Amino acid sequence: MKTILIVEDDQVNARVFSKILTKRGGLAVKHTEDVEEVVQIARSKEADLILMDVSLARSVYEGKAVDGIKITQILKSDPQTNKIPIILVTAHAMSGDRENFLSQSGADGYISKPVVDHQKFVSDIKSFLNED
Repeated sequence: MKTILIVEDDQVNARVFSKILTKRGGLAVKHTEDVEEVVQIARSKEADLILMDVSLARSVYEGKAVDGIKITQILKSDPQTNKIPIILVTAHAMSGDRENFLSQSGADGYISKPVVDHQKFVSDIKSFLNED
């Protein structure tokens, strides 16, 4: 069974994503916003895909505040973790945000919140898992 790591600081969003992915997608889910834990999970290959919130209010790495863009850059620049698909999830859905966030971060995909079409959400995520 494939495992999705949800990096999200809003507990409600994390629970909603988790429920959709397990019930509709038949996927296993882990959740954390602790950056050290995200890196450890990625390095130990415990996640097949990472759903990364762009705006993380409380995340700190090596003493510095970081957002989902920075965490994605850290993971994509590490040879141990750069192959894991990372999908940015954000409420920032203005024109140009998608391209800007993807180019800045090196992420593989982008989903805007709120997630309204649950089946499309699962399908979008599974499309990245099938590329393995």
